[in-house]
Amino acid sequence: MQASPLRGIRVLDFSKVLAGPLCTQYLSDMGAEVVKVEPIGSGDDSRRWPPFPAKPEGDALGTPFLAANRGKRSIAIDLKSVEGQRLCRALAASADVVVESFGPGVAARLAIDHEALKAANPALIHCSISGFGARGPMKNGKGYDVILQAFTGMLSITGEPGGNAVRSPFSPVDQATGMHALIGILAALFERNATGRGKKVEVSLFDTATGFLGYFLQGFWERGTEPEKPGSGHESLCPYEIFQASDKALILGVANDALWRKFCALAGLEAYADDPRYATNASRVANRQATVAIVAEAIGQRPCAEWIERLDAAGIPCSPLNSLGDLSKHPHTEASEMVREYEHPVLGRLKTVSQPIRFDGERMPIRRPAPMLGEHTEQLMAELGLNEDEIRDLEGRNVIRAWRPPAAV
Repeated sequence: MQASPLRGIRVLDFSKVLAGPLCTQYLSDMGAEVVKVEPIGSGDDSRRWPPFPAKPEGDALGTPFLAANRGKRSIAIDLKSVEGQRLCRALAASADVVVESFGPGVAARLAIDHEALKAANPALIHCSISGFGARGPMKNGKGYDVILQAFTGMLSITGEPGGNAVRSPFSPVDQATGMHALIGILAALFERNATGRGKKVEVSLFDTATGFLGYFLQGFWERGTEPEKPGSGHESLCPYEIFQASDKALILGVANDALWRKFCALAGLEAYADDPRYATNASRVANRQATVAIVAEAIGQRPCAEWIERLDAAGIPCSPLNSLGDLSKHPHTEASEMVREYEHPVLGRLKTVSQPIRFDGERMPIRRPAPMLGEHTEQLMAELGLNEDEIRDLEGRNVIRAWRPPAAV
């Protein structure tokens, strides 16, 4: 039986781009019914972010959108209109969870903030996702992943020594904020089982980014100096970075002294295994430049594949520097079932990355493809009790927008 631990939970998703959509996609994966409410004009911004697997007439579908919106129904509503706001409140009246990422004060202006919605639905869990949180001098600041990487000092500890900072390209602050939202929502749902009452859950990119820096900040407070840029290395471990083999690079993870002794025996560096300058991780960190030079000299004597085979056999953590193509075709990726395929009504056969959780050994199913803008507007309006004439009237006055499949040729 396919896992659906959140079967029966209804989620109304006003969020956009990545943090909120990723959270609600995972809620959908777990069995929740998710309705994505989008602006009537062009929908979620990420619909128009390239690259595009295809560009259907009138509705672009960027891969960032496809990656974070499977499993949802889409309704397009003019949120600035009184009638549109009324429809949103009607949808929220039967929801268990509302997720939004509006800027400061926007939800209140639209009359769909926590206070307005809980008046009609006291059991509602309202999750607000913001850039800097609801308090403090930066509460009105714009919250984008790269801005928070810079503001919190994350960028200051990236890149090669003496070089420029390097943005982490997979938007870790956005993605982890989505995970924190997911955790908060699940905890609030658990508490509601006992109390019957809803809860306001707040997460922010600032809190997430600062939380990422826990041991870096701890070190800064105790040491009193900024950490050096580590390149591919680790401030607290050595050797633990990229090394160049005779043909291409690999990464080596000697994370303790037992591994160091194993590596020395394997690499013909026995003289360094018990040398007090290198025998302990702390001494290797203190003598990082010399340690790295010794290891680099040894690694450069053999090709990458030979090193990987020998290191693996010795139980020493290592990896080639794979590309996305390497990952996609690796037999472990296939065995993990982390890459799945599904049929999209416009784009045809697509791949997607699964939620990284199994229940009783099973991956959760793909419940529906990422939606076209307004693909389910008519269906959802009918579920609210509107008849066809009323739906057509709202559509004609641009209160709602409905997508319909192109006519067969």
